[in-house]
Amino acid sequence: MKRKINLQFLFVICMTILVTMILLTTIFTEIFKEEVMEDLSTYTMELKSIGVFENMDAIEEDTFQEFRVTLVKSDGVVIYDNYINPNQLQNHGNRPEIRDAIKQGYGQAIRKSETLNKSNYYYAVKLENGCVLRLAKESENIWSILMRFLPYILVLTIVLVVITIIIASFFTRSIIKPIEKLANDMEHMESVTTYKELQPFIDTIVKQHGDILRSAIMRQEFTANVSHELKTPLTAISGYAEIISNGMADEADVARFANEIHRNSNRLLSLINDIIHLSELDVMDNAIEKEEIDLNTIVQTAVDMLQLSAGKRQVRLTMSGVASIFNGDKMMIEELVYNLINNAIRYNKQDGTVHVEVYPADERVVLCVTDTGIGIPKEHQERIFERFYRVDKSHSKQTGGTGLGLAIVKHIVAKHNGDISLESEYGKGTKITVWIPV
Repeated sequence: MKRKINLQFLFVICMTILVTMILLTTIFTEIFKEEVMEDLSTYTMELKSIGVFENMDAIEEDTFQEFRVTLVKSDGVVIYDNYINPNQLQNHGNRPEIRDAIKQGYGQAIRKSETLNKSNYYYAVKLENGCVLRLAKESENIWSILMRFLPYILVLTIVLVVITIIIASFFTRSIIKPIEKLANDMEHMESVTTYKELQPFIDTIVKQHGDILRSAIMRQEFTANVSHELKTPLTAISGYAEIISNGMADEADVARFANEIHRNSNRLLSLINDIIHLSELDVMDNAIEKEEIDLNTIVQTAVDMLQLSAGKRQVRLTMSGVASIFNGDKMMIEELVYNLINNAIRYNKQDGTVHVEVYPADERVVLCVTDTGIGIPKEHQERIFERFYRVDKSHSKQTGGTGLGLAIVKHIVAKHNGDISLESEYGKGTKITVWIPV
């Protein structure tokens, strides 16, 4: 990671140097051109103002050593040139600076000499007699000037690259240091000091680390609980079967033992089915296949199905509701409703009641299951949705509960982005309410 960050820093700096050199070269080129042309313009205008070309015979050969001076008639014929005999020069009427001077009073041009790697700068003005006065200056090409400074530029570039590597290394260490400290000491992450930009990342890591630890503890507890819950019915089945197989039980005991084996087998199957189902809910993707369903219809079906169980326990089961349509997984919702109503019946008192209510409210459907059962003490209410958590373990086993029903309910509610709440008073009853978005 350090190497990658260093290389990225180096690349950015090198690109910055390159772009800067290009921009500076462009700017210096334009400034150089403007200065040369300004010198030509100033000198040309001075020559025009003093009228030096009014008397051609008075002009001496070495008067204009610094510049090439050319005088051109309006038809393009050269009548004076201090470098070359005018008779040897072609007509200059097609030169851009001459054309512009004749048309608008002044003109300028730059022509490069590829063979000499130089540039010729021209500035021309129109005189009052109609002739055109042109001054020219030969100068080195800007690139040839840059080539002379190339060794210095290369040395400067190398120095900048070395400085960049040092600075990049320093910044990389300062960036990576808290991350490395975090990786090496996950148990004391709160003591890691860092810059504010990295703090949200560290906060996320701390939160995720906490979640991972909690998940690990929950898995450990779940494994221990599963082992314990499975061991109990298996021990009973094994014990009764051994007594029968050794001929130590009479006919009356055989029937009783066989009934116990059957009961514990059913409990074992229920445990295994709930564990498998809960594991499936854990690994299932967040997205579930939804369809349009009516919660009221599902509740009515569950109530009709559980009336016999309620009657055996001498519990009165009633419901009230209206059509409550939403999109959800039908099988999951059926299981949620069944578990909640079955729990309310199972943990009720003799001659108790269970009332189920269904209605839509604020773009959600609401399910309320209220019973007059044994209730849940305050100290247990926060943990009631945990796996294998039982308030009264002896009563739970007598009623055939696995301790996973409410955990499954909570998972199903979460899969539907819903909410669940519990209101209970020990000895008086419990009310569980579920909200599911439409």
